[in-house]
Amino acid sequence: MTWKTLVALVVVMGTALGVGVAAANAGIEKLYVLDCGQNIGKDQSRWSPGVNEGKAIEFSDNCYLIRHDKGVLLWDTGIPDAVAAMPDGMVVASGAITYRRVKTLAAQLEQIGVKPSDVTYVAVSHTHGDHVGNIALFPSSTVLIQGAEYDWAMAGPAKPTFVATQTIKKLAGDHDVFGDGSVKIVSTPGHTPGHQSLLVQLPKTGALLLSGDAVHFQDNWAHQRVPSLNFNREQTLASMKRIAALLEERKAQLWINHDKAQSDRLKYAPAFYE
Repeated sequence: MTWKTLVALVVVMGTALGVGVAAANAGIEKLYVLDCGQNIGKDQSRWSPGVNEGKAIEFSDNCYLIRHDKGVLLWDTGIPDAVAAMPDGMVVASGAITYRRVKTLAAQLEQIGVKPSDVTYVAVSHTHGDHVGNIALFPSSTVLIQGAEYDWAMAGPAKPTFVATQTIKKLAGDHDVFGDGSVKIVSTPGHTPGHQSLLVQLPKTGALLLSGDAVHFQDNWAHQRVPSLNFNREQTLASMKRIAALLEERKAQLWINHDKAQSDRLKYAPAFYE
């Protein structure tokens, strides 16, 4: 077998496994899971129509930091750090939700040796308050957001607190963050007009798809339930279908941001995934 034939065979095998050559040799180093708060929902049926009406539910709320040899990406910023100093939490959504925070995002970043100025990109799944609560902590970062999400959010009453010094990069669909296939923003509208999810190819752990709020918890995923509060039901279902196809294609794990049972099984910073 010639060297050229061997190289061609390796490329074919890598593609068959759903991992391109670029992603397999990418510069991604570590992924940290950060505790970005808890949401206490007064009535689960707000997110699961007809299910557990009147019963409270607790959501996890995670952020994720990715070290890459071309920079650092923070995915979502969670509930505002100020909530950590509020013994009774912060009541939002006309009383439907209570935000709570035990650890601040700033303290967790410091623990792993990351300063806000080290964060090259802040990508937000969408602009609800439990995902953009600390966006102002990163005045020198480039914000990666779908153009449709930015326009919708800035036209509404609860505008995210973007900082004038931030570069706002408005996306129009999928986006390869570092240009090597290892970290890809995936357009998954429906929960909001410009909702997005994140597909990460880690060298040892393999492929992960971070859901954002494309789906809120495992039971909703299993039954394809769409919260009544979502912006567009049809888009939500189409995005779930797209996520399912990506999971199959990449043999990826789905990490559902607000699923507390799943989050309880993850290892949090300063531990990390490779």
